[in-house]
Parts: sequence; structure tokens; C-alpha cells
Amino acid sequence: MYGAAGPPARSASAPLVRSLRRPPPPTTGVSFMNNQKQQKPTLSGQRFKTRKRDEKERFDPTQFQDCIIQGLTETGTDLEAVAKFLDASGAKLDYRRYAETLFDILVAGGMLAPGGTLADDMMRTDVCVFAAQEDLETMQAFAQVFNKLIRRYKYLEKGFEDEVKKLLLFLKGFSESERNKLAMLTGVLLANGTLNASILNSLYNENLVKEGVSAAFAVKLFKSWINEKDINAVAASLRKVSMDNRLMELFPANKQSVEHFTKYFTEAGLKELSEYVRNQQTIGARKELQKELQEQMSRGDPFKDIILYVKEEMKKNNIPEPVVIGIVWSSVMSTVEWNKKEELVAEQAIKHLKQYSPLLAAFTTQGQSELTLLLKIQEYCYDNIHFMKAFQKIVVLFYKAEVLSEEPILKWYKDAHVAKGKSVFLEQMKKFVEWLKNAEEESESEAEEGD
Repeated sequence: MYGAAGPPARSASAPLVRSLRRPPPPTTGVSFMNNQKQQKPTLSGQRFKTRKRDEKERFDPTQFQDCIIQGLTETGTDLEAVAKFLDASGAKLDYRRYAETLFDILVAGGMLAPGGTLADDMMRTDVCVFAAQEDLETMQAFAQVFNKLIRRYKYLEKGFEDEVKKLLLFLKGFSESERNKLAMLTGVLLANGTLNASILNSLYNENLVKEGVSAAFAVKLFKSWINEKDINAVAASLRKVSMDNRLMELFPANKQSVEHFTKYFTEAGLKELSEYVRNQQTIGARKELQKELQEQMSRGDPFKDIILYVKEEMKKNNIPEPVVIGIVWSSVMSTVEWNKKEELVAEQAIKHLKQYSPLLAAFTTQGQSELTLLLKIQEYCYDNIHFMKAFQKIVVLFYKAEVLSEEPILKWYKDAHVAKGKSVFLEQMKKFVEWLKNAEEESESEAEEGD
């Protein structure tokens, strides 16, 4: 074709041009299939299957309600059978999601609308708290149903607590009989620990308090609670949630007094609760008295002003003198930073207490008050080891300052002392007590000679 001369010579740029050319497409069948696999798929016309667990189930409390009510209707009023049905149904029905509906049914017989009413077009059951007999024994049996259910399904605990708080806010929407049943049930559940006393916060709702609903409900509740436990256990539960000082809030502001509370609950048959509240108020008043007393001493207020203030508080809060002398003693001893050296603290104590003797003397006008002060001194000297050797010196000082008299000191020495440091303090007081006895005998003999 090219003749004898052969093919034409390549130019220098020929290899470069050739190298830039796109290689021809492969023609073999295998290469063609590989190329097909490398093509990117398009999204048009493709459908993705959703996993069942990713599908969000529609919230349908009505269907859940129908299942529960049907089951309760079949079990009847046998609460043992009801407890078994609820236990078994938890494996099939979503208690976690429909906890409010479940508890509405068990208490009221159906789902409650806002305000506490049952919808007319909803299914309802008579196997519930509100349809049961109004007596404590029946409510105790229902409490067992709730207790078993919540022990079996622990996650229902919070939901049940929220349900009871809601029910308490709905009290005005219930009949008097329904409120009484709910109060008795709540008292039993508080006693057995199924409920926490913090649920009582709902009773402080302004409207419930204003109309007297809270106080009337509280009477039934506390009666059943104290029937299951004693007042000390009830007080401990209230104290745990800082509710022990709030019970008077069950009444409107113009009736929040110890006298009104005591009268109301005593007449309702709850004398122990009345006494408990009275004691709580007294404790609060004592703490306030000590705080104010320390502030007055720190300011250096005149003793006559301090004495007047304390006596007014005693009268207003009905605080007896033996209690007050203990408060005064503690306040006096807390106003000083004591020396850590035992040989110096006694001298410091005598100087300080001599200054405050007139204040202490104002509240030792009774023999019991003097004895209380002696015991307070003994306990203080024992608990603060640097004062162990100062006990006798303090007692002698108070005797000379007429804060203490012979009879209480002799009684303390004989049999009224406490165990704390007894042997040390009795030994310290031995000579002084002998002197008191001799002085008393001399006074008696002089009196006889005068007769």
C-alpha cells in the first residue's frame, strides 16, 4: 500500500497525540457486563420497605379502655381475680403508654375528662373504687390491687403518683361518697408506701382550700393512714417531704391558726394529729425564739428588753419556763468563742456567765427550771471536754448569783443527774453539797431555837 518505501515516518508529536486519545471501548461480553454493574442506580420508581419497629403506633386510649373494661366485666367484683387479670394483661397491653387511662378506669370506671367527669358516650365499668362500698375494709382490698399491680410493673409507679395528684385536683368534680372512698384509699396507700406523701401538695390548691374540700378530704385520709400506722410513722413520712409544717395550709389564710386546726381535727376524731401540729408549731416557735435571742445578745441589747421579749414569746406560744431556760442557756453559751486551753476556759466561763446571771435568773423562778438548767450545764460540760473541770465553779457561781438554790442542787446530786460524766461531776460537787447540807441543818436548828 505504501510502496517500497514502507510506511511514512512518524512525526515527533505522534506518540503524544496518540496517548491523549480515549481508548476504544471493550468489545468482549465480560467487559460489557462489568460496565453495566458500575452504572449508578436511579431512585425513580423504587420503593423502600419500612421496618415494623420504626412505625409509630397511633395513640388510641379508647381501644385500650375497651380491652380493660371488657376484662374487668368478665372478672366481676372478685378483687383477687381482678389483680390476676391486670397482672396477665400487662404482657399484652401497653400499660406504659396508657397508664393514665388504666388508673382512670380502676378508680372512676372509665376515662376522666378534665374536671373529673366521665364522658357519657364512653364505656364504663362498676369494677372500680368509686362504685365500691364506702368502707375502710373495701378500700384496703382495692389498695392491695394497686399495690400488686405496681410491684409487678415498677414503671407504673410514677404514672400512678401523677394520677393521684390529678385526682386530688379533680375533687370538686366527684361526689362526697367518691371523695370519701378516694381519701380512705389514699390513706392506706400512703401507709403501705405505695404512694409518697408529696402527693398531698395537690390539696393546697386555692379553690379546694377555699371551699373546705381539702380539710374534709384530709380528715378521712388521715384517719385511714393513722389506722394503718401510728402518728409517729405519719409524722416521719410528712417530715421526709417537708410537709410537717404545712398542714395548717389546708385552711384559708384567715383560719390558719393552731387553735382552729386543733378544734377542727379534734372534733373530727383526730386528737393525735391536732397535738402533733401543736407540737410542731411550738418547736418552730422555739427555734425562732433562740435565733432572735442570739441576735439580741450579739447586738448587746439591754437585759430588760431581752427579758420582756422572751416573756412575751412564752405567753404567745405557750412555751413553759423549763424549756425557755434551756434556750437561754444555749444562746448565752453560743455568743462566745471559747479558749481551747482547759486551764483558761474555766476563768473565761465564770467571767462570761457572771455577766449573764441576771438574764438566767429571770427564767429560774421554778424548781423544775433550776433542775433543767443544772442538767443543761452537766451535758454542756461533758460534751465540751475543756469544760469538764469547770462544772462545780459554774454551779457555785449561779448559787451565789441566786440563779440556783439549795434544794434543786441537792436533788440533782442525789438522784436527778444524768449519766454523762456523772462520777466526775459528783466528785467535784461533793464538798459543796456537804457544805449546803450543813448550812441547811444549821438554819433548821436556828429556827427551832427561835421557836
